[in-house]
Amino acid sequence: MQLGMIGLGRMGANMVRRLLSGGHQCVVFDLNAESVNQLEAEGATGANSLDDFLSKLTRPRAVWLMLPAGVPTEQTVLALSQRMEAGDVIIDGGNSYFKDDVRRAGVLGKQNIHYVDVGTSGGIWGLERGYCLMIGGPLEIVKRLDPIFKTLAPGRGDIPRTPGRENTGSTAEEGYCHFGASGAGHFVKMVHNGIEYGLMQAYAEGLDIFHSASSEELPEEHRYDFNLADIAEVWRRGSVVESWLLDLITSALIENPALSNYTGFVQDSGEGRWTVMAAIEEAVPADVVTSALYTRFRSRQEHTFAEKVLSAMRHKFGGHIERPSGG
Repeated sequence: MQLGMIGLGRMGANMVRRLLSGGHQCVVFDLNAESVNQLEAEGATGANSLDDFLSKLTRPRAVWLMLPAGVPTEQTVLALSQRMEAGDVIIDGGNSYFKDDVRRAGVLGKQNIHYVDVGTSGGIWGLERGYCLMIGGPLEIVKRLDPIFKTLAPGRGDIPRTPGRENTGSTAEEGYCHFGASGAGHFVKMVHNGIEYGLMQAYAEGLDIFHSASSEELPEEHRYDFNLADIAEVWRRGSVVESWLLDLITSALIENPALSNYTGFVQDSGEGRWTVMAAIEEAVPADVVTSALYTRFRSRQEHTFAEKVLSAMRHKFGGHIERPSGG
């Protein structure tokens, strides 16, 4: 199947590579010509402008955006809407706010241009592991794009089947799933990232307690000099708190046990805020996610070892450039 990709950053470029390796045809465009040239050398069809890009796609065209949420995505959707035709599809795979999806789908629908929102998780590891895809939009269009989603997704792998799922008919076991109308995909991804904030915070606080267990303020007989890398490693082996996040923490601690290459200044990418806003609108108590979000705000004023752990996790799973020590 043919797909156009706009945005060839860490995730976009690797998604193209995964599609190429799966036998799909990809037309690519980015403001960085070097990124286009690199993927062209790997088998993609490069384009030097938006018009050139669209001219190389077969109708009905499918264009996937892998761009930062907000203005870059909004401007690109607008530019595409002025050039695309009825039956074409715009897929937003970034981290857009679900309410923006609903609005865009309504505007594009008047031109009979379809809009699909795809919450995409997998970070810089997606080329090898595959991407977890949370999809919203018209079901018939999503079904048309199924070969793309199936290739990008991880597949069942060696994860044991959940008892009772044998006859559900859902693609969830493959690592991708359609969840409803426009905005549903990004809504699920939004809450996913909110949960991620809470999980990361719990790990960070626990490791900070270990880190401080040798404090001179404690009675000498209650002090422990823990090896945090060993604790994280043993937890990976059969513990109920084992996870991919824990794998990444363990890797970071082996590389630098003190995490001195991080200041503990932790950014937030927006989804945590939106999750808290949705909880408020629905009158749902979300104590853990809210607290984790506020901790990230506080980290920009004062830093603890726990915040260094958070920074290390963000860098490991997403390649996020956190403020380095001394920066």
